[in-house]
Amino acid sequence: MGKGFSVAVAGATGAVGQMMIRVLEERNFPVDEIRFLASERSVGKKLRFRGEEIPVQKLDHNSFNGVDIALFSAGGSRSLEFAPSAAKAGATVIDNSSAWRMDPDVPLVVPEVNPHAIKDASKKGIIANPNCSTIQMVVVLKPLYDRARINRIVVSTYQAVSGTGLKAIRELEDEIILWADRRKSEGDNWSPKALSGVAYGEVKGYDYSAYPHQIAFNCLPHIDVFTENGYTKEEMKMVNETRKILEDPDIRVSATCVRVPVFYGHSEAVNIEFERQISVDEARGLLEKALGVKVIDDVQNNLYPLALDAEDQDLTLVGRIRQDISNENGLDLWIVADNIRKGAATNAVQIAELLAK
Repeated sequence: MGKGFSVAVAGATGAVGQMMIRVLEERNFPVDEIRFLASERSVGKKLRFRGEEIPVQKLDHNSFNGVDIALFSAGGSRSLEFAPSAAKAGATVIDNSSAWRMDPDVPLVVPEVNPHAIKDASKKGIIANPNCSTIQMVVVLKPLYDRARINRIVVSTYQAVSGTGLKAIRELEDEIILWADRRKSEGDNWSPKALSGVAYGEVKGYDYSAYPHQIAFNCLPHIDVFTENGYTKEEMKMVNETRKILEDPDIRVSATCVRVPVFYGHSEAVNIEFERQISVDEARGLLEKALGVKVIDDVQNNLYPLALDAEDQDLTLVGRIRQDISNENGLDLWIVADNIRKGAATNAVQIAELLAK
């Protein structure tokens, strides 16, 4: 890859930031110097990289002097505030938030799909990492799109709580523990429905803030805020980002995004309408050769992608590949990936590897 680089990780103490650090180390990215940046409350905390304890520094406009690559996972508002300063200092920013994704001067990159797009990074010095659910979908769609072109996509997602962050992970853990404690003390008739914010507050003084409703034993058809058209921002991200990455503004996309009580791994049911018929065998053959994709599709032996299979790996898993019985030009797929790794941290480091080359 050439020389070593000076790398900064903004938002280093968060779930994605910590995974970025781990993936840089696992993939042996050529780092000469690394800086961990976060908000003032995390200053002084130490994080490990290649056996060394490195203190966290405050993220500010002067954090990027001498930095070559800045990996951002500090939230959209901080990206808007600090990414231009990093670029002005000479760094190439790889941003994991939604802040820059639809900027026409900022490439939106999935290395297995559109690596050529990084040439446009010079316009603003920023490259955007797509939404986690979009990443895993387009990795699978790209070889199929190239073969038969896609007219329409209908996708329903089942997204893990880790997509919301560490607070949501703790919230699901605490709700499950409370349910187990209550069931043990009150017997089989105690309903999970009674596990409300009020009930939990009585026991532990817990503030339900990650979600508007209980997530344990529940499904919330609500990720991000609702927009005027009735879709959430998360759903519209999948619509707009898919078009931008595949460089096809005419693809029709409809998404329903659901938060489910799973810790890691987003799952998606995807219905695809092609311009021409593509057989199951043809699709499976293309996907078996696709970069970053693993086919798990043996339903006779109950083998299909599971969130537990995807956890802590970088491949996108696909299975339940079948003909759409309502549309001769349609296929149905089940797609699963680790949202913190491929859906965020690994995709960002893979972009950094493209820059390094």
